[in-house]
Amino acid sequence: MLKNRLNDRELCLWVLKNAVRLVRMELDGVFNFLRSRKVFRVLSWFPLLLATQTLAAPQNEDPVEALIKAGEAAFPQCIVELQDKALNEGISQQTIDSHLKPLKFVPRVIELDRSQPEFTQTFANYFDKRVTDWRVSKGRELLVEHKVLLDKLKREYGVPPQYLLSFWGMETNFGGYKGKMPVLDSLATLACDSRRSGFFTQELMTALKLSQKYGFAAADMQGSWAGAMGHTQFMPSAYASYAVDGDGDGKADLWNSIDDALTSAANFLAHLGWQRNERWGREVRLPEAFDYQHLGQKKSLADWQALGLTQSNGEVLPQAQMEARLYLPAGHEGPAFLGYDNFQVIQRWNRSEFYAISVGHLADRISGAGRLAKAPPQQTRLSRAQIKALQQKLNEQGFDAGKPDGILGRNSRASLQAFQLSKGLVADGFPSAETFKALGL
Repeated sequence: MLKNRLNDRELCLWVLKNAVRLVRMELDGVFNFLRSRKVFRVLSWFPLLLATQTLAAPQNEDPVEALIKAGEAAFPQCIVELQDKALNEGISQQTIDSHLKPLKFVPRVIELDRSQPEFTQTFANYFDKRVTDWRVSKGRELLVEHKVLLDKLKREYGVPPQYLLSFWGMETNFGGYKGKMPVLDSLATLACDSRRSGFFTQELMTALKLSQKYGFAAADMQGSWAGAMGHTQFMPSAYASYAVDGDGDGKADLWNSIDDALTSAANFLAHLGWQRNERWGREVRLPEAFDYQHLGQKKSLADWQALGLTQSNGEVLPQAQMEARLYLPAGHEGPAFLGYDNFQVIQRWNRSEFYAISVGHLADRISGAGRLAKAPPQQTRLSRAQIKALQQKLNEQGFDAGKPDGILGRNSRASLQAFQLSKGLVADGFPSAETFKALGL
C-alpha cells in the first residue's frame, strides 16, 4: 500500500500536491480516495483541505474567500464526523437525522468571525448608541409591567429589577431583535472551522441536546452568528447550565417566554457571583491633582475618598465596607467610574469595560437616575494600524506592550501609562494626541 512506501512527511507532501485536483472530484469520491490510502492517520481531513485550499489560492484572492471555499468543500465530511460524535454523546438518531444531517455551511458566519474593524470604537460612540432615551423610557415601562416577576426574582436571586432590564435591553433591545441566523447552521459552520473548532463543536452538541430535551425545531432556533440565543442571548452551554422554566410550562424557552428569560438571567448572574444589596459602581469626580498611578488598583472606598474622590455631584463617597477599581474609559478628559464587585460580575457576562459601564448606567437610569454628570467626549477614532504603530514604538522604547496587534488591551495600556509617566504626561493609559506626538507618531 502507498502508506507502506512513504514515510509520514513524504505522504503529507504528496497529499498537499494533489489536494487541489482532489477537491474538484465528487466529494464522496474524494473521501473514499483518501480513506483507501489511510491518509487520515497522518492528517485529519479538515486541516488538510483548509491548508491546501489556502496555499493554492491565487495571491490576489481574499484569504477569507479562500477559507470559505475550503470550508464549503470540507463541510459535508465534517457533518458526517459530527454525527458520530453526537451519537457518542447520547444524542438520538432521530435528532441527528432531523437537526444535524441537514445543516448547511454559512459563508457569512466565517466572514463575521474573521472580520476586524479598521477603526477602534470610542467610548462615546459605544455608550451613546446603547444608553439611549428610548431604552431608558422602555425600561421604565417594563419595570412597571413586570413588577411582580421582577420583585420575585430579586427576593430569590438577589438581583434588582433594573439590572435584569438593563441586560435585556443591551442584549436584544428588550426582545426586539434576537437574531435571525440559524443557530445550528452557524454553530456547525464554526465547529468545522479550524480557529475555534473544539469550543463550537461542544456548543453544537449542547444545542442539539437542548433541541432534543425541549423539542425545539431547528428552524425555530435562531440567534446571533456565533450561536447566542433568545431574549438574553445565551450560548448553548449557558442555556443548558442556567436556563430556568420561569412560567412553569415544563420547558425553559428563552425565545418565547419573558418569564423564562428574565428568571434565567437572574439565575445566571447569581451563579456568576452577584452581590446582594450592592450597586454595580458609580460615576465619580476626581481631584485636580489626582495621581493616575492608582488607576485600575483595587482599594476601599475609604482609601479612594482619602485620595480626593467624591461622588459625581461632589458629595462624599458612601461609608460602605466595599472595594472598587477606578475606570477612565475615555481617558482623563471623560467621565470617571468606580467599579464594585458587581462590575466584575457584569464583565463575566461580557468582558468589555464599555459594556459593563453601559449596563450599570442604564440600570441606574431605569431606576430613576439622571444622565452622567460628565458626558463622554467626542474623540477621534483610531485605526488598528495606528494602535499597532503605537505598540511598536512602545516596544522599541523599552515599554513592553506585547506583540503589536492593533488592540489596546490591558498590557498595552499599562505600558502606555508607564511611558506617559516617564514623559511627564497625564498617565491615564489613554492614547491621546499628546502621547502619539511624544512617541514620534
